Amino acid sequence: MLKTALHFSRQLLQEVLQPGDTAVDATMGNGHDTLFMAECVGKTGFVYAFDIQAQAIENTKARLTDTPFEQRVQLIFDGHQNLALYLPKETTIKAAIFNLGYLPKSDKSVITLPNTTKKALDALLERLAPKGRIVLVAYYGHEGGEEELLTVRNYCEQLPQEAYNVLNYQFINQKNQPPILFCIEKK
Repeated sequence: MLKTALHFSRQLLQEVLQPGDTAVDATMGNGHDTLFMAECVGKTGFVYAFDIQAQAIENTKARLTDTPFEQRVQLIFDGHQNLALYLPKETTIKAAIFNLGYLPKSDKSVITLPNTTKKALDALLERLAPKGRIVLVAYYGHEGGEEELLTVRNYCEQLPQEAYNVLNYQFINQKNQPPILFCIEKK
Protein backbone atom coordinates (compact mmCIF):
# COMPACT_ATOMS: atom_id res chain seq x y z
CA MET A 1 0.00 0.00 0.00
CA LEU A 2 1.32 3.46 -0.86
CA LYS A 3 2.08 5.63 2.14
CA THR A 4 0.33 8.89 2.83
CA ALA A 5 2.44 12.05 2.87
CA LEU A 6 2.38 11.92 6.68
CA HIS A 7 3.64 8.33 6.88
CA PHE A 8 6.20 8.83 4.13
CA SER A 9 7.52 11.99 5.86
CA ARG A 10 8.15 9.94 9.01
CA GLN A 11 9.96 7.26 7.02
CA LEU A 12 12.19 9.88 5.37
CA LEU A 13 13.09 11.35 8.77
CA GLN A 14 13.61 8.00 10.48
CA GLU A 15 16.02 6.88 7.76
CA VAL A 16 18.48 9.67 8.61
CA LEU A 17 17.92 10.58 12.27
CA GLN A 18 20.16 8.80 14.79
CA PRO A 19 20.65 9.14 18.55
CA GLY A 20 22.65 12.29 19.24
CA ASP A 21 21.45 14.19 16.16
CA THR A 22 19.86 17.63 16.12
CA ALA A 23 16.53 18.16 14.37
CA VAL A 24 14.09 21.01 13.74
CA ASP A 25 10.32 20.96 13.69
CA ALA A 26 9.72 24.24 11.86
CA THR A 27 5.94 24.11 12.40
CA MET A 28 5.31 22.24 15.65
CA GLY A 29 1.51 22.35 15.49
CA ASN A 30 0.19 19.72 17.89
CA GLY A 31 3.62 18.24 18.56
CA HIS A 32 3.32 14.92 16.75
CA ASP A 33 6.46 15.42 14.65
CA THR A 34 8.29 17.05 17.55
CA LEU A 35 7.79 13.95 19.70
CA PHE A 36 8.58 11.63 16.79
CA MET A 37 11.90 13.35 16.10
CA ALA A 38 12.73 13.45 19.81
CA GLU A 39 12.25 9.68 19.92
CA CYS A 40 14.55 9.31 16.91
CA VAL A 41 17.38 11.48 18.32
CA GLY A 42 17.04 9.89 21.76
CA LYS A 43 18.37 11.11 25.07
CA THR A 44 21.60 12.44 23.56
CA GLY A 45 20.00 14.40 20.68
CA PHE A 46 18.03 17.61 20.58
CA VAL A 47 14.97 19.01 18.80
CA TYR A 48 14.16 22.68 18.25
CA ALA A 49 10.44 23.23 17.60
CA PHE A 50 8.89 26.49 16.36
CA ASP A 51 5.37 27.87 16.20
CA ILE A 52 3.68 31.27 16.33
CA GLN A 53 0.56 30.09 18.16
CA ALA A 54 0.32 29.71 21.92
CA GLN A 55 -2.08 26.79 21.41
CA ALA A 56 0.61 24.90 19.50
CA ILE A 57 3.10 25.41 22.34
CA GLU A 58 0.53 24.23 24.91
CA ASN A 59 -0.47 21.19 22.85
CA THR A 60 3.13 20.17 22.25
CA LYS A 61 4.14 20.73 25.87
CA ALA A 62 1.25 18.48 26.95
CA ARG A 63 2.30 15.81 24.43
CA LEU A 64 5.88 15.85 25.75
CA THR A 65 4.99 15.90 29.45
CA ASP A 66 6.07 12.78 31.29
CA THR A 67 8.04 11.46 28.33
CA PRO A 68 11.77 10.80 28.58
CA PHE A 69 12.26 13.38 25.80
CA GLU A 70 10.75 16.39 27.55
CA GLN A 71 14.19 17.83 28.38
CA ARG A 72 15.59 17.18 24.88
CA VAL A 73 13.21 19.59 23.14
CA GLN A 74 13.17 23.37 23.10
CA LEU A 75 9.74 24.81 22.29
CA ILE A 76 10.15 28.23 20.68
CA PHE A 77 7.27 30.67 20.48
CA ASP A 78 8.39 32.35 17.26
CA GLY A 79 8.09 31.91 13.52
CA HIS A 80 10.35 29.52 11.65
CA GLN A 81 11.72 32.45 9.64
CA ASN A 82 13.63 33.39 12.80
CA LEU A 83 15.14 29.98 13.50
CA ALA A 84 18.66 31.26 12.79
CA LEU A 85 18.32 33.42 15.92
CA TYR A 86 17.85 30.31 18.09
CA LEU A 87 20.19 27.75 16.55
CA PRO A 88 23.82 28.07 17.58
CA LYS A 89 25.94 28.85 14.49
CA GLU A 90 28.00 25.68 14.88
CA THR A 91 24.88 23.48 15.10
CA THR A 92 24.52 20.96 12.31
CA ILE A 93 20.97 19.84 11.57
CA LYS A 94 20.38 16.25 10.48
CA ALA A 95 16.69 16.67 9.67
CA ALA A 96 13.89 19.21 9.66
CA ILE A 97 10.19 19.08 8.89
CA PHE A 98 7.56 21.62 7.87
CA ASN A 99 3.82 21.01 7.76
CA LEU A 100 2.69 23.99 5.71
CA GLY A 101 -0.78 25.39 6.08
CA TYR A 102 -2.63 25.99 9.35
CA LEU A 103 -2.88 24.38 12.77
CA PRO A 104 -5.60 21.69 12.60
CA LYS A 105 -8.76 22.54 14.56
CA SER A 106 -7.72 26.17 15.02
CA ASP A 107 -7.91 29.57 13.36
CA LYS A 108 -7.60 28.88 9.62
CA SER A 109 -6.55 32.48 8.97
CA VAL A 110 -3.22 31.89 10.73
CA ILE A 111 -1.17 30.17 8.05
CA THR A 112 2.42 29.62 7.03
CA LEU A 113 3.59 32.10 4.41
CA PRO A 114 5.80 31.74 1.33
CA ASN A 115 8.37 34.36 2.37
CA THR A 116 8.80 33.02 5.92
CA THR A 117 9.09 29.44 4.69
CA LYS A 118 11.74 30.45 2.14
CA LYS A 119 13.74 32.31 4.80
CA ALA A 120 13.59 29.26 7.10
CA LEU A 121 14.72 26.97 4.28
CA ASP A 122 17.69 29.24 3.55
CA ALA A 123 18.79 29.09 7.20
CA LEU A 124 18.33 25.31 7.43
CA LEU A 125 20.26 24.58 4.24
CA GLU A 126 23.24 26.46 5.70
CA ARG A 127 23.23 24.09 8.67
CA LEU A 128 22.13 20.85 7.00
CA ALA A 129 24.54 17.94 7.46
CA PRO A 130 25.62 15.84 4.49
CA LYS A 131 22.94 13.16 3.94
CA GLY A 132 20.60 15.32 6.05
CA ARG A 133 17.02 15.92 4.95
CA ILE A 134 14.43 18.66 5.03
CA VAL A 135 10.87 17.41 4.56
CA LEU A 136 8.05 19.76 3.62
CA VAL A 137 4.44 18.61 3.59
CA ALA A 138 2.34 21.24 1.84
CA TYR A 139 -1.34 21.43 2.70
CA TYR A 140 -2.58 23.92 0.13
CA GLY A 141 -6.39 23.73 0.13
CA HIS A 142 -6.81 27.07 1.90
CA GLU A 143 -6.48 30.70 0.88
CA GLY A 144 -2.78 31.40 0.30
CA GLY A 145 -1.90 27.72 0.12
CA GLU A 146 -1.44 27.56 -3.65
CA GLU A 147 0.98 30.50 -3.54
CA GLU A 148 3.08 28.83 -0.86
CA LEU A 149 3.05 25.52 -2.72
CA LEU A 150 4.31 27.28 -5.85
CA THR A 151 7.05 29.04 -3.87
CA VAL A 152 8.23 25.77 -2.31
CA ARG A 153 8.14 23.95 -5.65
CA ASN A 154 10.15 26.73 -7.34
CA TYR A 155 12.61 26.84 -4.45
CA CYS A 156 13.19 23.10 -4.66
CA GLU A 157 13.50 23.10 -8.45
CA GLN A 158 16.23 25.79 -8.25
CA LEU A 159 18.47 23.79 -5.89
CA PRO A 160 21.59 22.59 -7.75
CA GLN A 161 21.57 18.85 -8.41
CA GLU A 162 25.30 18.70 -7.69
CA ALA A 163 24.56 19.54 -4.05
CA TYR A 164 21.03 18.25 -3.42
CA ASN A 165 18.60 15.50 -4.31
CA VAL A 166 15.00 16.71 -4.27
CA LEU A 167 11.98 14.42 -4.16
CA ASN A 168 8.35 15.36 -4.90
CA TYR A 169 5.72 12.85 -3.69
CA GLN A 170 2.03 13.24 -4.30
CA PHE A 171 -1.15 11.42 -5.12
CA ILE A 172 -2.58 12.73 -8.38
CA ASN A 173 -5.99 11.06 -8.46
CA GLN A 174 -7.35 12.06 -5.04
CA LYS A 175 -10.01 14.66 -4.26
CA ASN A 176 -9.74 17.62 -1.92
CA GLN A 177 -6.14 18.62 -2.68
CA PRO A 178 -4.15 15.91 -0.89
CA PRO A 179 -0.90 17.15 0.65
CA ILE A 180 2.23 17.27 -1.47
CA LEU A 181 5.54 16.21 0.03
CA PHE A 182 8.96 17.57 -0.88
CA CYS A 183 12.20 16.19 0.51
CA ILE A 184 15.54 17.96 0.13
CA GLU A 185 18.56 15.76 0.79
CA LYS A 186 22.05 17.22 0.92
CA LYS A 187 24.64 15.18 -0.95
